Amino acid sequence: MFNRIRASRFPAGLVIVALIALFASTMVACSSDKSSAEQSPSPTAQSQSTPSTATKDEGSVPDLYDSVRPSVVRITSISTTRTSFGTQQSEGLGSGIILDTDGNILTNYHVVESAKELVVTLGDESSASAQIVGTDPAGDLAVIKADFPSDISLSPATLGDSDQIRVGESVIAIGNPFGLDGTVTEGIISGLDRTLAEQQNRPLRELIQTDAAINPGNSGGPLVDFSGEVIGINTAIENPSGADVFSGIGYAIPINAAKQELSQLLAGKTIVHARLGVSGQTITPNLAKELNLAVNEGVYVVQVDGSGPAGSAGVHGAESAGQNTLTVASGGDVITGIDSATTAKFDDLATYIDTKQPGDKVTLHVVRDGNKMDIDVTLGEWPNP
Repeated sequence: MFNRIRASRFPAGLVIVALIALFASTMVACSSDKSSAEQSPSPTAQSQSTPSTATKDEGSVPDLYDSVRPSVVRITSISTTRTSFGTQQSEGLGSGIILDTDGNILTNYHVVESAKELVVTLGDESSASAQIVGTDPAGDLAVIKADFPSDISLSPATLGDSDQIRVGESVIAIGNPFGLDGTVTEGIISGLDRTLAEQQNRPLRELIQTDAAINPGNSGGPLVDFSGEVIGINTAIENPSGADVFSGIGYAIPINAAKQELSQLLAGKTIVHARLGVSGQTITPNLAKELNLAVNEGVYVVQVDGSGPAGSAGVHGAESAGQNTLTVASGGDVITGIDSATTAKFDDLATYIDTKQPGDKVTLHVVRDGNKMDIDVTLGEWPNP
């Protein structure tokens, strides 16, 4: 279970315990629909929208760890599978972030998917059963609620503003890699706006890249800046060697993406994301020259899902170039804008779609064979994994 390897990327997710053996799970799973909801997240989970001024001081990591550690939990996911040898029980271990004193906890969806039973354990080893409240399977986020007795005090995390973080800023990651509770690692923000491509499922976009070591069991745990605020949810690692251990590149979902969904997740909803149904390539001068395009900027449509929203609306993809060629085929539309937004690169198009809901109508501004036209599309939805 929990095995959802995508290309060379591995989830920072779960440590699987089956019988007496310990195995590392590999999976990945962000933007939200940004809609309002019926219930607001707890004030304790809200951030201040001031720019980050976190600085790294001598001896600050131990103090930072002491302040944040009580807000990080271990999540044990128990499932049962039937095999030819009978019923087998297995456990997956991940991490989570306490949102409020009611026991609501933010984590990755892949930490809790398929769970028959969930157990949340605090740093002092107090534990309680938990239930899934709301999920975003395609965005790899979930909220669960742990039923701790009233005499146990919970320490909600402070959620920061991931829009204010900068490349090079110092961070720490706290979680339970390989079942080692309360592990802290230190690093920097190595990059921003990364995309974790999927094969069949929705890509995760605008991810934070970090070199703070994260490993299986860190999934759902916090990436924290040096002011003590959570700025990301650790979710995946990249390792071309094929081993599910950290090699210097980890990814975290920006906390602002989670905050945009919190009200819906806390209200028990399942998040769905809008889908256009195209794959495309950002136009470069070389590509424009090779294909003799009439424009030098935009998104060249490589493939269209014929039964998807764009295909049904008449958007054209490139002609087939064969399976074993590296050359981009001709004949595709060029998307230069959507509604009032320009699309200089593919991420511009994808990010705009992420602000919409399934069923919303958008207008694509397209150049086809040198002619400009507008195509109205009713967006579909990404199927949840």
